[in-house]
Amino acid sequence: MLIRSRLATRFRSASRAVAPLAGVLLVAITVLLAGGVVTAALDAPAEPAPTATFSLSAEGTQLTLTHEGGDPVPVDDLTVHVSVNDEPLARQPPVPFFSASGFRPGPNGPFNTASDDEWVVGGSASFAVAGTNEPTPGAGDVVEIRLSVREQPIATMRATVDPG
Repeated sequence: MLIRSRLATRFRSASRAVAPLAGVLLVAITVLLAGGVVTAALDAPAEPAPTATFSLSAEGTQLTLTHEGGDPVPVDDLTVHVSVNDEPLARQPPVPFFSASGFRPGPNGPFNTASDDEWVVGGSASFAVAGTNEPTPGAGDVVEIRLSVREQPIATMRATVDPG
């Protein structure tokens, strides 16, 4: 009877020692799986940028872009970067806007806050660089505009400024 009692005590002690170890292993497995899910989510590719073609015309300080073909462009995700003779403007145009520092108020088309959420084929957008922004485009200068959606480049256009 004494032997059985000792064996039973040892067995109960051994099984009690296994329970905390199993708990630690389950927590470790859960942490590893959660880390894998987070890593997979962060490495997931971003939504692809739209594919579209645009044209640019520049007359004086007025710059006009036309969506010539391709996918609609989400205006709220659009970034516009303007350079004059390879020098970036001191202030870049926010999109959309109505009145912004470095630009004349009232841009047209998708650049205006009253426009639709998407820029579609055939739509034109224009804005005018104010004299308070540098460098101000002038006749003969080369203006370059780069468009990006969610930090993914979608188009680059260049045009020589016509006198305005």
